Parts: sequence; structure tokens; C-alpha cells
Amino acid sequence: MTVTHYSERVIGEFLAHLPPGRPLVVTDNASRDSTRDLIRSRVPQATIIANDIGRGFGNAANQGLAQAAGDFVLLVNPDAKLQPDCLDRLLAAAERYPEAGVLAPALRTPAGGWEVSHDVDMFRRAGMSAKRTDPEPEGDICADYVSGAAMLVRRAALDAVPGFDPAIFLYYEDDDFCIRLRRAGWCLIRVADAVTDHVGGGSIKRSWDKHWEKFWHMAWSRLYIERKYRGRAAMWRIALPALLRFGLKAPLYLLTDFRNKGLRDAGRFCGTLAYLMGMKSR
Repeated sequence: MTVTHYSERVIGEFLAHLPPGRPLVVTDNASRDSTRDLIRSRVPQATIIANDIGRGFGNAANQGLAQAAGDFVLLVNPDAKLQPDCLDRLLAAAERYPEAGVLAPALRTPAGGWEVSHDVDMFRRAGMSAKRTDPEPEGDICADYVSGAAMLVRRAALDAVPGFDPAIFLYYEDDDFCIRLRRAGWCLIRVADAVTDHVGGGSIKRSWDKHWEKFWHMAWSRLYIERKYRGRAAMWRIALPALLRFGLKAPLYLLTDFRNKGLRDAGRFCGTLAYLMGMKSR
């Protein structure tokens, strides 16, 4: 299954790389381009859940997960291209690791390198250098976090941890999902010989407002998760420096680099302030 939103640029390649004979469930978040028409023309048997308004990634994924059948559900972003044997290798790994709630493939970039698709949990990650480089794993590993860009989810794990947190509209919903799975006793496995090509950033419409919206939601969701798991005081320890830093940087960048750093830091400042004011993410 997949979640789409103005995905006409990438959906054709996504559909062309689907494993043959497998059912497809698509939740479309209010696309006004040709995304739905392309899916209907190329995969007529697909189940399309057509939302009139955008419901965010997690809530849209939950809609699709509720429709998908079987012991496993493969959740893949529309800007990903599955290699021919990827699903078979993930299913084989699921047999090897019955304790795995999620099995994720290695993600390959358009340049042929490897995208970082696993990590320690977000709370330990915050204390590490953003410039650190980890070696590419030589085999399967059990991780604290695996990317939501592509993941095979065991139905039994979904029954124990029912999908994504509906309060999160965008960003860090996969972090939250991984935290809850691990706390419920499930492992997260990154499978070395299962490969998916990932464009990155191709799942959403490209525009200045989406750029701003991205960082608004990243700021909001980060504070939400901090408070959810570590309490109000921990949340404030992140929120206050963010307000100061982005409140000072955003005006300068808006004058000198409006569409990039300006919108980025303005979005971060507004998302932080919105959370502190009790606004919901939507």
C-alpha cells in the first residue's frame, strides 16, 4: 500500500516496479493532479481511498492499513521503486526473524549510494553529531528505528500497536511507530539484501508553501513526541531554545534567502509556537 499527494511525477515508476499479482491499496490525500487517473489506468484493480482533504501521512496510512489484508502489509512511499526480489527477500527475512514487527529494506539513492534508513531512537539521536557517518551494515541488523519510506509490517504487530498516532499529521510518525513497537516487545530489522530505490522528496507537491509546511510540522511533531514520552519539562527544554534561535534567524533569512532558509526557519518558529499554544497538527 502507499499514500499519495500530488504524486504524478513519481507514481508511474512506482507502479511499474510493484511485485506482480499483489493487491494494491492507495490512500490519496486530496490530489488535484493526475495521480488517481494514472493509478486507475495502470492498475485498474487497485483499491483507491480518495480523501477530499489531506489527512497527513499517518492517518492516511491507517486508512489503507485497515483495508489491506494478509499476514503482512508492505507500506511504501510513491517515490520508491522496489527491486524485483525485494518483497520476496523481506518475506524470507520475516521467516528468519519471527520476533520482527517491521522489516525494512536497504534504501538506495538515485546516485547509487545508500540512504541512512535505520538509526538509534530519536532521543539518543538528539545527543549525537548531525555530521556523524556510520558504516553501511554488511548484514541484517536490529535497529531502534527504520524508515517509513518502505517497511513490511507484520499483521500481528499492527494488532498489538494499532498503526500510526492520529495526532501526528506529518513527520516523525515513523519514529513514534517504531518506539511503540519496540516497547511492545517487537524488533525492527533492516534487511541488507532487500533493496529499494528511493528518490526522496517525491511524495509531495513541490512549492514554497509545502516547503514552509514541512518545517512547521517537523517542529510541531518533535515537541509532541518529546512531551508524549519524556514529559512537559523535557519538551520545554527543546521548545525555548528553538523559539529563540528560529525567532532570531527567520527574519534575517526571509530578507536574504526567502524560499530556502527563510521559509525553513519561519516554519520551524511557527510550528514550535503553534504547539506551545495548543494548536493541533493538521
